[in-house]
Amino acid sequence: MKKHSRLHLPSPPARPGEAPDFSYVALSPAGAVARPDVNARARDIGSLSVELVRVLDDAGDAVGPWHPHLDPAELQIGLRHMLLTRLYDDRMQRNQRAGKISFYIRSLGEEAVSVAQCMALRPGDMLFPSYRNQGLQIARGIALVDLMCQLLSNTRDMCKGRQLPVMYHSKPGNIFSISGNLATQFPQAVGWAMAAAIKGEDHLAASWIGEGSSAEADFHHALLFASVYQAPVILNVVNNQWAISTFQGYAGGEQRSFAARGPGYGIAGIRVDGNDFLAVYAVTQWAAERARTGAGPTLIELVTYRGAAHSTSDDPARYRAKNDHEHWPLGDPIQRLKQHLINLGEWSEERHRALSAELEALVASSWKEATTFGTMTEGPRLNADLMFEDVFKEMPEHLQKQRALMRAEIGRRGGPGSEGN
Repeated sequence: MKKHSRLHLPSPPARPGEAPDFSYVALSPAGAVARPDVNARARDIGSLSVELVRVLDDAGDAVGPWHPHLDPAELQIGLRHMLLTRLYDDRMQRNQRAGKISFYIRSLGEEAVSVAQCMALRPGDMLFPSYRNQGLQIARGIALVDLMCQLLSNTRDMCKGRQLPVMYHSKPGNIFSISGNLATQFPQAVGWAMAAAIKGEDHLAASWIGEGSSAEADFHHALLFASVYQAPVILNVVNNQWAISTFQGYAGGEQRSFAARGPGYGIAGIRVDGNDFLAVYAVTQWAAERARTGAGPTLIELVTYRGAAHSTSDDPARYRAKNDHEHWPLGDPIQRLKQHLINLGEWSEERHRALSAELEALVASSWKEATTFGTMTEGPRLNADLMFEDVFKEMPEHLQKQRALMRAEIGRRGGPGSEGN
């Protein structure tokens, strides 16, 4: 009987109504993966793209060669940043449901990705984030008020009302503007890193995309340029298993790890437990040292799980098992770092509750302040003149005429003139 070829359709391990199943996730025991020299050739460390770097074991103790030996005080700062990120997310989610902001994207379960990586980098390093990296903003010290004002598109909005909510940026914090067009930040990061190298600077670029975005052409363009020119860049693929409702198998995750695409381009690829603060910090520090010493770029796959919906426009109950994130084999990043600090005798449940109360109060007071600069329903409003600015160095005549017409129309309607609309 003649056989016919058949197409393979990736299938999620569990659908609504079924028990969560994460048996497909390839794990390595904590402390089992070797730590090669930072100058090792990509061709000689291909196993890193298959194994999974882990430092914290199930008891919360740090083991193995990747242990970064951070001071307890620095670990407490990391815990604070992650907890603040989560509480900020929770409050903004509630605000969206109450109609106070139009849209939001949480990072539940992925806080260590942004916070640990940011803390492992230098302030002068340029960050090119995705829309689930608010932890970068918090770790770089961006005020919650400024983030909230961007969500409100009010008079203090850093983006002057021109961006979707959560599309933050920070020039003082060296955080590039987020794009809603997925994966554009990868080649941008490579280009910035190339420019830094040409200028003889000791800075690197780091960028983040989800595993679904690795199917975009920009991902491959970035890897090619990074490889050819050995750009000082860290390219991060956050494999949280879902691209909205599409399982990671559709982006190629069933065949090989996403980190394995690095060696194919001559780039070091490494998989890391994205919910292990210490492991993420150590791997990022290793990759940064490679970049700064001229050993080339690194592709990091952060294996984690998107604990919440993709965004406030999404309902994960329609395509995946209920409460599946609670069964994720790599646990919760905040709980794991908290337990590690308790094991060290540097933290307690009482101190954790006190910190939570302190940060909840900070989030509440920040929101109260943010609303004084305007809300979705109440003024003050953004100056309407802003729509004509920041495009041309000198405003051309046709835009000057349009602005004059706008001002005249606002005045005719009895509005507040050019001071807002």
